[in-house]
Amino acid sequence: MAFTRKYDHLFFDLDNTLWDFDANAKITMQQTVTELKLGSQVEDFEEFYAFYEKVNSGLWKAFQRQEIRKPELIKKRFADTLSHFNIKGIDPVTMNELYLDIMPEQKTLVDGAIDLLEYLKASNYHLHIISNGFKKVQTRKLKSSGLEPYFDQVFVSEEAEAPKPDVRIFRHALSNCNASKKKSLMIGDSFETDIIGAYNFGIDQLYFEKEQVGPILNGGDLDKNQKNNTHASFLPTYSMKCLSNVKSIL
Repeated sequence: MAFTRKYDHLFFDLDNTLWDFDANAKITMQQTVTELKLGSQVEDFEEFYAFYEKVNSGLWKAFQRQEIRKPELIKKRFADTLSHFNIKGIDPVTMNELYLDIMPEQKTLVDGAIDLLEYLKASNYHLHIISNGFKKVQTRKLKSSGLEPYFDQVFVSEEAEAPKPDVRIFRHALSNCNASKKKSLMIGDSFETDIIGAYNFGIDQLYFEKEQVGPILNGGDLDKNQKNNTHASFLPTYSMKCLSNVKSIL
């Protein structure tokens, strides 16, 4: 009997699933501060960056809930940070433009990313990206980091006009790939955007939960207390700690 695999189309999140956003963003901010000659006004870089991260995270969540638009996000995250540290003489929009110009050139990937993609490509899976973010930035990240050749199509929330977890971006992606829900899998590190979004749309999900000991399939290895501590009223289809474990189900 011929083997029939469960999925044909694999949809990946980009940031912190394949491209190491945490590491790359910090390096980018260090370079931005240096190029703008802010060293004398940024006395403690770690404190400065921690505050920026908190502000930026809150604004992205508001953007994903469609409470704010892109222009407000990109201005306010730097305006609020500069104001908090009483940094003078820097236009927040200019700082944001420099930051976004430097960021896509960073190349640090999540451990195991290339090995997994090589395996999946050789196995003839159709690979795609579904990412919240700005198309120009995400496209450059893929190219500079060497990820671009692995993917058939890239879907970015800015272009789709619907950020994850909005089901419209998933519908847009599957429609353009001519992919069925039953044969599609979403792989991402954000429960709130990747997993809940895919679940609500009706496709299987693989939660790349880096802090968890995995893999856990369909909650089968969870006891009652662990189930009560999950993020929502459902368990993801799969949950794994390492990208290398993804091969075990594909």
